[in-house]
Amino acid sequence: MVESVRSPRGRRHQILDVVRSNGDIDVAQLATLLTVSVETVRRDLAALEGQGLVRRSYGKVSAVESGAFETSLAARELINPQEKIFIADAIVEHLGTAQTIFLDEGVQMLFVAERLPLEYPLTVVTSSLPIATLLAGRVNTQVIMLGGRVRGNTLGVVDAWTVELLGRLNIDLAIIGANGVSIESGMTTPDPSVAAIKSAAIRRATRAVFVGAHHKFGRRTFVTFAQLNEFEVVLTGRELGASAARRFSDAGAPIRLV
Repeated sequence: MVESVRSPRGRRHQILDVVRSNGDIDVAQLATLLTVSVETVRRDLAALEGQGLVRRSYGKVSAVESGAFETSLAARELINPQEKIFIADAIVEHLGTAQTIFLDEGVQMLFVAERLPLEYPLTVVTSSLPIATLLAGRVNTQVIMLGGRVRGNTLGVVDAWTVELLGRLNIDLAIIGANGVSIESGMTTPDPSVAAIKSAAIRRATRAVFVGAHHKFGRRTFVTFAQLNEFEVVLTGRELGASAARRFSDAGAPIRLV
């Protein structure tokens, strides 16, 4: 039997669906969508937050990722896009003399791919179908698309074939993202098969750089794939704040705010 959205339980299910579909959303918008008061929505959000399903910050609500839920690529495009652009702009100066680059899956990596220099030859290894498509037509860029199972949610490639091919490659620079970054658990992601790809790329790379918007910090998802100190630099937005950045730095993360 379908629960009424007028019941607290039914309403909270609807709120969770909306938040997961939108990436993040204002509390006032939720109230308007559900045609209930802001106070009612806040009570429901407090209950959902207590269950570890959502997170509230500065009047916005976002879904908490876990082994059972991961935000879609479409929803991620709506979350802090300007910050992601600033981070992608900043990564260029960290490329150094790298000629072979691994690009992780995700929206942030698409912004990075768009900013890779055109003027000299690069070989880009990627587990992302959108990134491979974006770069394949470039004259000076050779693209190696890792084979395996395509995840419909993110259009990233995973599983044993992907890890096996990565194990044969020698990569100058791995550019890695995460769903959660925490002092206690390091870099995390909801899917064990994705974690395996990220770990393999870091192992096969001479250098590794992390890129991720500030909302990833202070979050923990299902599987740890790297520790904070495994990266040459950890790039995120100034929105993280100096105090939080200092805590992560003290825990071993070479943080740079952009």
